[in-house]
Amino acid sequence: MKLSVEITDPASELSVSFGYQCSTLDHDNFSVQPDQSEFSRGIPIQSTHRNGSFSCLSGAALSANATLANTNIGNGLIGEEILPVLDSPKSFRRMSSSPSLSRMDLSSSPSQTCMPILAGSVPIRAGFLYENGSTSWKPMSAPTRVESCSFLSGMDVQMAGGAAGEDRVQAVCSEENGWLFCGVYDGFNGRDAADFLAGTLIENIGFYLQALEWRMRKEQGSSNFGSNEDETITSKLSPASECDDHFSGSQRNGGIVLPNSSNGEVQTESFRLGVMDCLIRALAQAETDFMYMVEQEMDDRPDLVSVGSCVLLVLLHGKDLYVLNLGDSRAVLCTSDNTGNGLVKAIQLTESHTVDNETECSKVIADHPDDPSPIVRGRLKGKLRVTRALGVGYLKKREMNDALMGILRVRNLCSPPYVYTLPFTKSHRVSEDDQFVIVGSDGLFDFFSNDEVVQVAHAFIQDNPFGDPAKYLVEQLVLRAAESAGFSTEELMSIPVGRRRKYHDDVTIIVIILGNKQRTSTASTSL
Repeated sequence: MKLSVEITDPASELSVSFGYQCSTLDHDNFSVQPDQSEFSRGIPIQSTHRNGSFSCLSGAALSANATLANTNIGNGLIGEEILPVLDSPKSFRRMSSSPSLSRMDLSSSPSQTCMPILAGSVPIRAGFLYENGSTSWKPMSAPTRVESCSFLSGMDVQMAGGAAGEDRVQAVCSEENGWLFCGVYDGFNGRDAADFLAGTLIENIGFYLQALEWRMRKEQGSSNFGSNEDETITSKLSPASECDDHFSGSQRNGGIVLPNSSNGEVQTESFRLGVMDCLIRALAQAETDFMYMVEQEMDDRPDLVSVGSCVLLVLLHGKDLYVLNLGDSRAVLCTSDNTGNGLVKAIQLTESHTVDNETECSKVIADHPDDPSPIVRGRLKGKLRVTRALGVGYLKKREMNDALMGILRVRNLCSPPYVYTLPFTKSHRVSEDDQFVIVGSDGLFDFFSNDEVVQVAHAFIQDNPFGDPAKYLVEQLVLRAAESAGFSTEELMSIPVGRRRKYHDDVTIIVIILGNKQRTSTASTSL
């Protein structure tokens, strides 16, 4: 893995800008240096996956909204202790360990429902998904909350990310274990929900993937386990001390062993479905925990009931790409159009959860037959365009709406919830035709269609094999926003954050270059 500073452009001020390139070193003749924590100067990392499914990625984020740095939700633990450890907006750095949520007071409720997954497949509570009208806000955290359960355990776990206005972005990579995680959290009405996701969701996902590993081991039995390295999914999930009772000594040292499929691939459909289920469960736990915290603190901070966030997760393991989204952020795949002439096309991997989506709009109307006006002026109850999001409790529960005063309160909240939390999920098998994936908040797609953003990025990558496509897309967005407003880019960027929101939204972008082609450098800088 090698990073270098090579981009200079006075036209933009990036809040986040990072890059990562997979190592091409021979791991048999290289030893990792565990005392190094910063990788902005290019420290090589051992790779046990020489045929990885991505070669590099870049991320960039630009602020438009003015927002408080971070509030004291969760008694200040997230803002003061967890996020400072996780944030690295200008470069990837090694994660020494996963920050723990065990100190947060999320286990006072008798409703403890995350641990039963260890005993088998347990359906997610319908009360969370709002399919049956139940809205019981109880924390799902188990009393045996793990101290460190990152599914990206190992010596070379690298992380980058930070905040841009109300957006948050994260990228976590472990070449050793063959995982890449990217998260874009597009907050609104404040950044509390996005901050909460950035501080908790990775650990939630790690916990459930760890449980998946244990369950698959239990189901397969010892007869399916062998020493053949090719039959091991080297996720190397690292059980914490409090979960050790569920793992044997031999199981702690290896990955998930699955039977080979007919084409020699070790991944099975059962495992893929299990990973998707883990993402859904982790999001469910994040939603329940966040809403529980809002309930505890809304007397002092009633504004918390209006805070929410869209969620976009991309998880890449081997050739399997997993996507989960709530809201209007998008993941768009660039792939060959199979004409043989080098042209590419865009494939959207996510759903758009807004009232502009006819399917979503029809669902809202059908779910509220006794409400004559569930959608007012193109917004849910006149307040919100997105139909699915984490948080935003005042559109999900009457008591939270009542916490607001005056014009902030929704009148005639007849039959909440109006905002859903059931995510869209998709898995995609990466092929030789697939070139890259663009992961972005809706601020990007205010100025680009799917086809446009793919064509612009593709042309840039072809002409600049060592460049930073995420940063370039932000620059092109600034050019379009300035042109639309009748400004030069310098004039637009001179407008203070907050006032600039009139001309463009916060924008967050990650570009993941797929395949095994290695680049020798990439950019990581802030202007």
